[in-house]
Amino acid sequence: MARQNPDPYLVLGVSPTATQAEITHAYRTRLRAHHPDTRHPPASQTADDALRQVLAAYNLLRDPARRADYDRATAPLPHNPRGPTPVEHPAPAPSRSRSPTEPPTPARPMSHRHLRAGPVRRHR
Repeated sequence: MARQNPDPYLVLGVSPTATQAEITHAYRTRLRAHHPDTRHPPASQTADDALRQVLAAYNLLRDPARRADYDRATAPLPHNPRGPTPVEHPAPAPSRSRSPTEPPTPARPMSHRHLRAGPVRRHR
């Protein structure tokens, strides 16, 4: 069964109409709570998953173009009385410098990737 990515607005705890400053503030708050250096108890697979979700949500919402694309993709479709419109599928992306006979390299599973989170900022 495929896992769906959670809604980035729910992960960060902000509304879809939140400003960029509100998104950044929510990200830093969640990052402090889930960062490996500050969380208690220190080691937990669910905590690592929560940190991955926070990082992915902020990565999507911090870029205005990517955020607009996400909002358009998840917006409810208006009712069309004439029926569904045909869908155009985009052309596949050109492969990098691989020969046509070389098989693609398999992606590493998510559990083997290293988490990358910057230092935690503490304001006094």
